[in-house]
Amino acid sequence: MSVAPTIPPSGAVARTLRQDFARLTELCEVLSVRIAVPGADETRAGVSAGELVKDEAVLDAFVAAEAARIHDRHGVVPRRDVAASRALHDYAWSVALLMSGPWYLARRVPRIRPEDLRLDLASAEFTLTPGSDLTCLADDPAATLPGVLTAPHEEALRAELRAAVADHMGPLLDAIGPLTRRRSRALWGMVSDDLVSGIWYLGRTLGREDDAVAAATRLLPTAVTPYPGGADFRHLTTDDGRRHPTRTRAGCCMYYTIRPAEACSTCPRTCDAERLRRLQG
Repeated sequence: MSVAPTIPPSGAVARTLRQDFARLTELCEVLSVRIAVPGADETRAGVSAGELVKDEAVLDAFVAAEAARIHDRHGVVPRRDVAASRALHDYAWSVALLMSGPWYLARRVPRIRPEDLRLDLASAEFTLTPGSDLTCLADDPAATLPGVLTAPHEEALRAELRAAVADHMGPLLDAIGPLTRRRSRALWGMVSDDLVSGIWYLGRTLGREDDAVAAATRLLPTAVTPYPGGADFRHLTTDDGRRHPTRTRAGCCMYYTIRPAEACSTCPRTCDAERLRRLQG
């Protein structure tokens, strides 16, 4: 007679989260994340999110690696603050989507601890080892797993997502702020944008853009500390009569300094009065 191995409570949660993360990375091809097997023996390559915050040399290497990628891709030597902002933007977008993706797809909010996430500076690929911190609604099958927290309603789950992203990003913003030459409100504006845009991107990928826009709006209906602004979607009409959702962003990813002609049409740094008038209809 064979006996199935006992899965510790935390292992059961991690296995559930690994399935959720795997689904997310399959849907989002631009999300450069490898999902590791919890407890597997493997070389822990790259730097952890915790090391970025605690070690100034690691943070400098993080920014230098992004500067090298910008030069390789675009032939531009970026200012240090631009490289720091671009590195932070990619990090925030990825981490926010790793937490908001399971929320949008399955109404589950995982908390990603700094030690759970590692970044290969050369390839910009993340490796995520799922942990055991999960919050879901009471009617979710995952709610029966030991250690899982339950939220009493949808707004409480949204509050948990906002808090989970903020708790992960806060220490990094404090550490990298001086390198970006921007203050707290501008940095949190970037995180707000990345949180909203990740959900928006996922909805478009699934062919559910309107649903994703509505979900992101419920998540950030207005400024909610520490996020300085809401999702703030509106619609613009193109020459062919089609209506498209767009939004006013709270921060700037600094791409306009690299490729000004290719900057987003809603870039807060390059929108002139005429373009803004057209976008607002």
